[in-house]
Order: sequence, then C-alpha cells, then structure tokens
Amino acid sequence: MFAICRDPATGEQYLETALSGHALLEHPMLNKGSAFSEAERREFGLLGLLPMSVTTPETQLARIYGNYKAKTTDLERYIHLISLQDRNETAFHRLISEHLAEMMPIIYTPVVGEACQNYSRIYRRPRGLYVSWPQRHELDAVFANVAESIAGGIDVIVATDGERILGLGDLGVGGMGIPVGKLALYTACAGIHPAATLPVILDVGTNNQSLLDDPLYVGWRHERIRGAEYDEFVEAFVVAVRKRFPRVLLQWEDFAKNNATRLLERFRDQLCSFNDDIQGTGAVAVSAALAAVAVKGERIRDQRIVMLGAGSAAMGICAQLVAAMMLEGATESQAMGNICLVDSKGLVHDQRGDLDSFKRAYAQPLTRFAGRENQCSDVISLLETVELARPQILVGTAAQAHAFNEAVVREMAAHTDRPIIFPLSNPTSKCEAHPADLIRWTGGRALVATGSPFADVHHDGRYVRIAQCNNAYVFPGVGLGVIAAQATRVTDTMFVAAARALAELSPVHADMAAPLLPSLDEVRTVARQVAVAVAEDAARSGVAPRLPREELERRIDERMWTPRYLPYRRVRPERCRG
Repeated sequence: MFAICRDPATGEQYLETALSGHALLEHPMLNKGSAFSEAERREFGLLGLLPMSVTTPETQLARIYGNYKAKTTDLERYIHLISLQDRNETAFHRLISEHLAEMMPIIYTPVVGEACQNYSRIYRRPRGLYVSWPQRHELDAVFANVAESIAGGIDVIVATDGERILGLGDLGVGGMGIPVGKLALYTACAGIHPAATLPVILDVGTNNQSLLDDPLYVGWRHERIRGAEYDEFVEAFVVAVRKRFPRVLLQWEDFAKNNATRLLERFRDQLCSFNDDIQGTGAVAVSAALAAVAVKGERIRDQRIVMLGAGSAAMGICAQLVAAMMLEGATESQAMGNICLVDSKGLVHDQRGDLDSFKRAYAQPLTRFAGRENQCSDVISLLETVELARPQILVGTAAQAHAFNEAVVREMAAHTDRPIIFPLSNPTSKCEAHPADLIRWTGGRALVATGSPFADVHHDGRYVRIAQCNNAYVFPGVGLGVIAAQATRVTDTMFVAAARALAELSPVHADMAAPLLPSLDEVRTVARQVAVAVAEDAARSGVAPRLPREELERRIDERMWTPRYLPYRRVRPERCRG
C-alpha cells in the first residue's frame, strides 16, 4: 500500500502510494490531515476534502496537545490518544515522542488497565487481529486479512489471551489494549515502524462473569477453553503465524502463570519469541538491583533477597538474579539459596507439599531458620520471613496492596543500611507500598524502584526521584536488536545482556542520589544501547550472523523510524505492496 524510498539524486526520503482521495485520508498510516501540501492535495485528489489552510506539523500538534490537556480524566486522555492513533499514526507517535514521560502512563500502565476494564464500553474501531476460538478452522483466512501496508511486512506481533491483564485478572477480549499499548511503546521507544507491528488477541472466552453478563461485551461470550483444546488452538495460531510471517518476532503477553512459562518453553524453538512478563520484567528489575548495589559498593551475589509473589514476573526476576549472581562467580545453588520466595501460603520451604516445579527449585530448607525447624505446618508470613532471612533486597510482584507495611519495612531496615525495596505490581492500586511511606519508614535510606509511576518524594528538605521499573526500558530494545540482527531465536542470554546494558546507563554512576534507572525521556537512547547489546549477544550465541559492531549499529539506526511527514509521490497500484 506504500513504500518509503530514497531519491538517488538528493538522498532525501519520500513515500510512494497509490491511494488517493478519501481512501488516503482514512488510512491512519498515511493521513496527514490538514498538513497535506497544496501540491499533494492536487496530486492525490484531496481538493475540497480538507480546509483551505495548510497546517504545519507543529501547529497541528499544538492543537492536538491542547485538546489532550483539556480532558479531565486519564481515561478520557487515553480515548483521545487512541482516537488520534486511529486517524493519524504519524501525529500520534510524534505527540507521544515529544511527551513520552507524561503520556506513557496513559497509553500503558497504569491507565491502560482501566481502559482494558472498559474496553467494550469505549470501543471505537477495530485495531489488530482478533483470533477467536469459533473461527479456529479458518485461521488461514483470518491471517490473509492482515493488511501488510508497508513493504517488508510485519516485524513484531504482541499476543495475549486476556486472562491475566496486569494485576486485574481475566478481562477477556478487553486484553487487546495491552498488545496495542505495548506496540505503541515499541515505536515510541525503539522506532519500530507502526505499520510493521500487529496486536493480537486470542479470544478463547472469559471466566469473568461480569463480562459474560454485560450486553456491551464485544468478545466471544463463552467460558474459557481449557486443556488440550486450548493447546491445540494456540498451536494452530503459531502455525498460522509461521506460515504468514516466518521471520516475525512474537511476544507473549499477560498469559496466566499456568500457561505463560509452558507456552514460552513449547514454542521458543519454533519461532523467534519471548514472554515479556517473565523475561522483560526480570531484566529491568535486575538492572535496577545492579544499580542499587553499586550505590552501596556491594555485589549482587552477596545480597539476600525476599520475593513476595511466585507468578510469571517472580519467575523471570529470580532467573535473571541467579544469572547475574553466577556472572559474579556464585554457583547456581548459592545464587538460588540467596532468594526466599513468599507466596499466598507464606515462605516457600522444603517441608511444604504443595509446590510446583518453580517453587520447589527455590524452596529453602526449613532447618536454615533457627527455631522453625519443627514448625513445618505453620505459615511463615512475610514479616517472619524478613525477620528470619534479614534481606537486603525486598521485591513485590504479588499485586497485594500495602503488603510492604510499616512493620515489614522497619524490620528490614533494622538489619541493612540501605534497604533496596521494589514494589513492582501494577496498576498503582495493587502496588505493595507507596514510595513516600518507604522513604519515611526508613529515614530516607531506602533505595526504591516501583512498577507504576510515582511522583518525587519530599524528605528531609530534598526531593527523591523514584525510578520506575518499566519494561519499556528493555523489550523495545530487545525487539529492535533481534530484528536488526536478523536473529532466528530469542535466547535467555539476550536478556542478561539487556539488563547489563541498562544498568550501565543508570544515573547513579554519576550521582549516588539519582534514581536507579534513566529518565523515561532517555528511553530511545536506552533502546539503542540495549539493541546493540542484544544483537552482539545474538551473534555470540549463534542465532544471528556475525557482523562488525559498526554494521550492527548502522542496521539498528536504519530501523529506528522517526515520526515525521515525508513528501508523497503517487504511483500505480502494482508498484505498492498491499
């Protein structure tokens, strides 16, 4: 439908398309609105279809931003931005890029959670691909309807089945807001062209009774498909993806724990794929931890860690922590012994008989804790675990608001000079603690990073900036590196490389009072550095061609799209891929 070309005489980029008139105005990737030049209006049959004045992109953006600021609620701001995305993708992405720190919480966590909860009520127009169980025998036809509007096709797919959306649970087809938001961040942070992205919802029903009873619900009104039927459906989806897009990067997103790891392991060697909830979350959390221990002048291998939660995020963080400790010389058993898991039934220990394979691997010997050796039937609470383990790092992934209460935090702070505390659960309403409380309870000694964005905290005459452990620091750069390197698989070591690259960019290396992670306004620079590290690791791992660093950097830079209007040239339909 369009192609981005370069004039051999001038070296300037331009865009070729055969669309004209209303079809051009209604295509969100091509529409410039009132910014079409007079010459373009004549060439593309737009005379009379637009107001007379030719608007500069800057004026156009000022109008859009003014309308955005006039909205009175975050959900209204979300709707405004998504409506803009559906009309004019270039203006949308330029607006986001110029106000990224302000708007990221709107287009993704925490506001996207509210949008997903209200998906059927605020539904405007379809975006992405709805792969539904009742159409399981027609997946070739479903994928044939994907419009490849840009030459080169689809580079990245983000797919969810809507069962575990953030900390909000089963939202059915409303989970589509997550892939849409993630892919907007692929573009904003790493410059992946939006026309080369595809959000997907695997609609296998929902067990959320309020959705099933809602007459406005737009998804398949049926209880969730489970077991072998579910597995066969996901298998058919993967086969269809490989058939249509053999080199695509597939990101699994917000699947329930019982499916997340299983699906990742089942399909990771069949196509280029990863699970951001597991691997991306782990990488960004470990980056923050590496920065925090650098402030203390310590090593990650020497830290005792208590992890509240044992779901997908905890699995990923634990795996990355173990990898980081082993890089510093710890054995695997030593590294795993440094981590205490606490789930809904208390400390995970070796005398419990209700453990899955992940929990068994991290189960602590009860004999390690003096006075508890013969009390295996008792629940060892989070507070007791902190008393017994005396951790230097406390991480929350359980979506239990206020779980890191004053007693827990003060107990931890009594045994370490600079407690490292990461309440990572999203959205804000599920966060284990608020940074202001953590700073106050520890007398300003805590090193804090959160999963949701929080304002600076005023303490003792100064403002403490709070780092956000946002996966947007990692997954866009991983995707960019994989695509630019032409990697055939996503490996675990890529996320270790990404974590270390991000940690090296921490502002604490220049200012010990700075936040643990870079500003979100710097995330495009971060994505480039992460992409280079990932691409180099892909070559070392044998899943991508070996290229000089300069060539890798050139390919990465070439892939990073900047949202701006190009001059248009009209061509015959057969010259444009569509």
